[in-house]
Amino acid sequence: MDEVITVADASSFFRSNEYQPSILPSNLPLLSALFAFFVAQFLKLIFGSGGIPSSHLATVSALAVAISFQHGIQTSSFSIAVVLALVVMYDASGVRLHAGRQAELLNQIVCELPPEHPSSNVRPLHELLWHTLLQVVAGAILGCVISYLMRNSQ
Repeated sequence: MDEVITVADASSFFRSNEYQPSILPSNLPLLSALFAFFVAQFLKLIFGSGGIPSSHLATVSALAVAISFQHGIQTSSFSIAVVLALVVMYDASGVRLHAGRQAELLNQIVCELPPEHPSSNVRPLHELLWHTLLQVVAGAILGCVISYLMRNSQ
């Protein structure tokens, strides 16, 4: 027979000591990813925006490592996090590199247009879209270290 939970049962559960709401969630992967993102963004104040470390890689690597600590490497959630990290890594260092190079060429072409051409007044495209291998690796290491430190601080 299926068990039925009434409103009274649910409200007594939330009033009991079994349920302890907290201001911060106790989700280690989420907290690690968010903290890694904010640390990487803070470091960009020192090294410059778009530079070292890659905040995208810091975020996804912190997520993957924290999931491995919490659930193990044999789980579906870890597999998803690793694939996500690899896609972000490929995008940050590969696809966006070529998009940045195309932006450089398009900006040169627009600069050479005569002033009466309708596209001559177009705002230049952002050219620095990619990360170097060092920036990608630094972001990944930062994310791993933050997850490790957060795990050990619990």
